Amino acid sequence: MVHSAYDSFELLNDCPTKIDAIESYGSKLLLGCSDGSIRIYGSDSPGADRSPPSDQHALRKESYALERTVAGFSKKALLSMEVLESRELLLSLSESIAFHRLPNLETIAVITKAKGANVYSWDDRRGFLCFARQKRVCIFRHDGGRGFVEVKDFGVADTVKSMSWCGENICLGIRKEYMILNATNGALSEVFSSGKIAPPLVVAFPSGELILGKENIGVFVDQNGKLLQADRICWSEAPTVVVIQMPYAIALFPRRVEIRSLRVPYPLIQTIVLHNARHLIKCNNAIVVALENSVYGLFPVPLGAQIVQLTASGNFEEALALCKLLPPEDASLRAAKEGSIHIRYAHYLFDNGCYEEAMEHFLASQVDITYVLYLYPSIVLPKTTAVPEPEKLMDLSLDASQLSRGSSGLSDDLETLLPQLSESDENAALEFKKMSHNTLMALIKFLQKKRYGIVEKAAAEGTEEVVLDAVGDNFTSTRFKKSNNKGRGNIPINSAAREMAAILDTALLQALLLTGQFSAALELLKGLNYCDVKICEEILQKGNHYAALLELYRSNSMHHEALKLLHQLVEESKSNQSQAELIQKFNPEAIIEYLKPLCGTDPMLVLEFSMLVLESCPTQTIELFLSGNIPADLVNSYLKQHAPNMQGRYLELMLAMNENGISGNLQNEMVQIYLSEVLEWYSELSAQQIWYEKAYSPTRKKLLSALESISGYNPEALLRHLPPDALFEERAILLGKMNQHELALSLYVHKLHVPELALAYCDRVYESVVHQPPVKSSGNIYLTLLQIYLNPGKTTKNFEKRITNLVLSPNTSIPKVGSAASIKAKGGRRKIASIEGAEDMRISPSNTDSGRSDGDAEESSEEGGSTIMLDQVLHLLSLRWDRINGAQALKLLPRETKLQVFVFYLQNLLPFLGPLLKKSSEAYRNFSVIKSLRQSENLQVKDELYNQRKAVMKISSDSMCSLCNKKIGTSVFAVYPNGKTLVHFVCFRDCKV
Repeated sequence: MVHSAYDSFELLNDCPTKIDAIESYGSKLLLGCSDGSIRIYGSDSPGADRSPPSDQHALRKESYALERTVAGFSKKALLSMEVLESRELLLSLSESIAFHRLPNLETIAVITKAKGANVYSWDDRRGFLCFARQKRVCIFRHDGGRGFVEVKDFGVADTVKSMSWCGENICLGIRKEYMILNATNGALSEVFSSGKIAPPLVVAFPSGELILGKENIGVFVDQNGKLLQADRICWSEAPTVVVIQMPYAIALFPRRVEIRSLRVPYPLIQTIVLHNARHLIKCNNAIVVALENSVYGLFPVPLGAQIVQLTASGNFEEALALCKLLPPEDASLRAAKEGSIHIRYAHYLFDNGCYEEAMEHFLASQVDITYVLYLYPSIVLPKTTAVPEPEKLMDLSLDASQLSRGSSGLSDDLETLLPQLSESDENAALEFKKMSHNTLMALIKFLQKKRYGIVEKAAAEGTEEVVLDAVGDNFTSTRFKKSNNKGRGNIPINSAAREMAAILDTALLQALLLTGQFSAALELLKGLNYCDVKICEEILQKGNHYAALLELYRSNSMHHEALKLLHQLVEESKSNQSQAELIQKFNPEAIIEYLKPLCGTDPMLVLEFSMLVLESCPTQTIELFLSGNIPADLVNSYLKQHAPNMQGRYLELMLAMNENGISGNLQNEMVQIYLSEVLEWYSELSAQQIWYEKAYSPTRKKLLSALESISGYNPEALLRHLPPDALFEERAILLGKMNQHELALSLYVHKLHVPELALAYCDRVYESVVHQPPVKSSGNIYLTLLQIYLNPGKTTKNFEKRITNLVLSPNTSIPKVGSAASIKAKGGRRKIASIEGAEDMRISPSNTDSGRSDGDAEESSEEGGSTIMLDQVLHLLSLRWDRINGAQALKLLPRETKLQVFVFYLQNLLPFLGPLLKKSSEAYRNFSVIKSLRQSENLQVKDELYNQRKAVMKISSDSMCSLCNKKIGTSVFAVYPNGKTLVHFVCFRDCKV
C-alpha cells in the first residue's frame, strides 16, 4: 500500500436478509434484499437531523440503523437499482425495469418490454434508457412525466453481458467481444474480443471515454472504440465491478477492493480486504461496498492528508497529481503545496544523481535561485541583500495543519526542506559531488531558464530609472546604474531585480567556465549581463580567460581597464612569438577594433590608446580616426603633441578621403609639414654642395602636389620661408596662387628653363576661368607668356627684388587664390604691373586691349640687348592659336627686322596665321548666315502681324450680342480678340465697369 486513499468504515452489519442490490439516496442507504423488499437505513447519530444541508445529501461515517422496510417492492430478487437524482427517481431491474418516485417509492412506470432484461444503462443528460433482453437492445426515452417512449429496437449477435452509453453510441460487451452500436441506425462496429474466462466489463468515464475489461487488463478507448493510449491498467485478477472516482479506479474482487491511480502507469494505491464483497457503487462522497449482510463505506481521505502521506513516503509524482485536484478556492494552498513538494522532490532527485530532473522541479517550485545556489558551495556569489541566510530558507516550509487541512493526524515533515550540511569530514566529498560536471550542467540549464524573466525585469527597472532621471527625479541619482558601475560587488544596489540578476549571471558565468563552455561564457558577457565585476574579474584572471575578461570590462563600460589589458596582451604576444594562438587573438588590430565603437562617445580615450598602435598599424589607426568621425582638429593637435611624425600621414589620408572635409587650417598645416621636411632636405644637400633644382624627393613631390591641388593654405606666409636661390617651382606655384602670373611664368622660363611648365601653367589658368565671365580675359595669360618670351631682359630685371617687395610689403593685398577674373571684381581693370611695381608692363587680365601697343613694342626693342626667345614665341603661337587674340599677338611681334628675318618670321608664323585666318573667315561667313536668317525671320513675323490685322467681321440682321442676347442692329458694336465674340459696345463698356 502506497498510502491511504480511502478509510474503510462499517456502516451496518445486521441486515436480516441477503443483500442483492444497494444504492444510496442522499444520506440514506437503500438495500434490495433477496425477499423482494427494500430496506431503508439512515444515520444512527442523534445529531443527524441538525447537520448542515450540505451533509444531508452525503453518506456519513457513522453507524446506520433501519428506518423502514418496503415489503413486496418486487416479486423477484432485484438484480440492480440506480437512483436518478436529477429526476428524483429510483430505477430498479428485476423481472422488468420499473421506475419509482423518491422518497416515497411510488411506482411511476414499468417497462413491460424489459421483461427478462439482464443489463441496462441510463443516460441522465438526455433521459435515455437502453437495456438488453436476450439478443435485443432496446432504447427508451423518458418523456418528462410518468411515461417512457420507445425509440429504437436493434438485434445483436449474442447475449449482452455489459453495456454503457458512450456519447451518442452504446458500447456492448457481448459474450466474446466488444461492439459499438450506433444508436441512430443500429450499425455495429467491432472493437476487440473480450476475455475467454472473465465476462466482458464496460466502465464509463464521466467524459464519455471507456475502460473495457479483458481478463485482468483494462483497455482505454474513446466513444468510437478507438484505442486512446498504449498503456493498460492491470488488476491483480479480473474484477467484477469497477467504478471511477477521480483520480482513482476502484475495482471489486470477491475478497478485497483494489484502488489504483488513473495516472500512468496506474499503480496500486491501496487494498482494502473485505471477504464476500458482492456489490460496489459510487455515491456523492464515498464508495459503498455491500457484503451478504453488511455494508461498508469507503470514505476518501482528504486530499491534503493524502498529499502529506505521499510526500512523506517519497511518492512525489502522486502528490503533485493530487495537488491538481484541489478546489479552485484553495489556489494559494495548492500553490504552496506544489512548491513544497517540488522542492522535496528536487532534493530527493539531486541526492540520487538525477540533477536535470531535480532542477526542473526547483524551477517548477518558483524557489529563489539563491536557494538552489546554496547547493553549490564553490560558486561565489555577490554579497547583497538579496541573498538570504540559510536559516531564513526555512520559511519555505508550510504549516503541518495547513497541509493536512485539519483532517488528518499525519504530520507534515516538509518543514525541513534544506539539506543538512555534513560535518568537516564529509563536506569535501559532498562538495566534490555537487561540483561535478553533471551537476553543473543541470545548474546551467536551470539558470538559463530563469534568466530571461529576471534579466527582463532588471532591464525594465533600469529603463524606469532612465525615464525618472529624464523628468528630474532626484532620488534616483543614488540608485544603481549599470552604465557607470565599475565595481558592482562593492556598490550597494537598491534594486532587488538587479541584485538577483547579478547573482544569476555571476553564478552562470562560473558554471560555464567550470564546465569548459568558454564560448558560451563569452557570448554571455557580450550580451546584456549583470555579472559582478569584482568576483568575475578575479575568476577570469586566475583562469587566464582574457577574451572573456575583456568582454566583462566592455559590458561594464570599463574601457580604460580593458584597453590596458589588451595592450598588455599585445606586448606579451610580441615578446613570446611561440604563442601563436595568443598572437592571433591579441594583435594591434584588436585594439583598433575595440576602439571603433568608442569614437563617438569617448574620443580622448580613443586618441590616448591609439598612440600605442600608431607606429605598428598606421593606416588602420588613421582610418579609425577618419571612420570614427573624430574631429580632425582634435586628432591633428593630439598627433602634433604625441606623434608628430604621423601628423602628415593623417592629413594626407584625410585629404584623400574628403578634400572639402579638411579645414583651411589643417591644409595649411599639412603644407607646412611638407615644406619643413623639404627645407630640411634642401639644407642637407646644400651643406654637401650637391643641391640640384630639378631633384625631387618623395616629400617634395607631395609638397608640389599639395600646393597645386589644395587651396586652404596661406601662400604669402609660405613664400617667406622659401630660400631665395632655390625651390623655384614651389615659388612659382605660390606666386600663381597669389595671381602674380607674370612672376610665376618668369620663374618657369628664366629660372627653371622649362617652357613646358610655363605652358601648362597658362593652360591651368585658362581652363580655370574658361567657364567664368568674361571669357576673353583667359586668353591674356598667353599674351603675358608671349611678352616674357619677347622681352627676356626686362622680365629678369630686379626679379628677386620685386618678389621680396611683394612678400614684405605691408600694404600688399593678396587676393584669394583663384582666377585672374577675381581682380576685376575687386578693383576694376587695374594693371598687374601696378600691383607688381613694374610700370613698364601693361597686361590687364580683363580686356582685349591689355596687350602691348606698337609704341610698347618699339620701346621694348630699344631696351637691352637680350635675345628674343623667338622659337618659344612661334611654338606658343602654333600650339595655342585658338586661345590667343590674334590682333594683340601680332601687335606684340617686333616690326623692324631685316628682310630675311621677316621671311623667316613669316614662314614660321604660318602655323599660327593659317588657322587664325581660317577661323576668322569661317566666323565671318557664319555671322553673315546668321544675319540673313535673322532678317528672314523678322520679315516672317511682320507678315504674320499684317495678316492678323486684316480680320473681317460680318454683321447681319440676325447677329446677336453675346452679353445681352439682343440683336446688334445698327448699334455700335465691339469684337473680342478671338474674332468671333460680338457684343454691343455699351454692353462691353458696362461689363468692364
